[in-house]
Amino acid sequence: MFEDELKDIYWAEKKLTKALPKMAKNASSEKLIEALNSHLSETEEHVLRLEQIFEILGKKAKGKKCDAMAGLVEEGSGILEETEIGVVRDAGIIAACQKIEHYEIATYGTMRQFAETLGMKEVVTILEQTLEEEKTADKNLTIIAVDAINVGAAKED
Repeated sequence: MFEDELKDIYWAEKKLTKALPKMAKNASSEKLIEALNSHLSETEEHVLRLEQIFEILGKKAKGKKCDAMAGLVEEGSGILEETEIGVVRDAGIIAACQKIEHYEIATYGTMRQFAETLGMKEVVTILEQTLEEEKTADKNLTIIAVDAINVGAAKED
């Protein structure tokens, strides 16, 4: 089960490295663009960490399509198609990204617990670092939404 989850999140993170630039390109808030670009760098690091875990396990880094991430990214693309550039689109991008973050938080939390149960101390440390970064990304998106985006979007819609 741990290996299946690892393959799943590996595919998901790689998919996200393609989706985040598209979201950043379609955002209008400088703070949101900065947060998306920053998280892209983190996501690229997450891919490398997952490859490190595969190596620790003596396995080839290989993804397995993650239907959840595919659906979440597709939903985010739909928001871009259905909205015009501005605060409403930015609010939609934040909502889509937070759904993705919550999926990642759940996955990394589960994997971390599996690794702990299996006695994989080095893997636990790696997963814990990524889990904390995902939680921080989610908090940062909330701050951006609350400080500026949501109020402006509510006035427009």
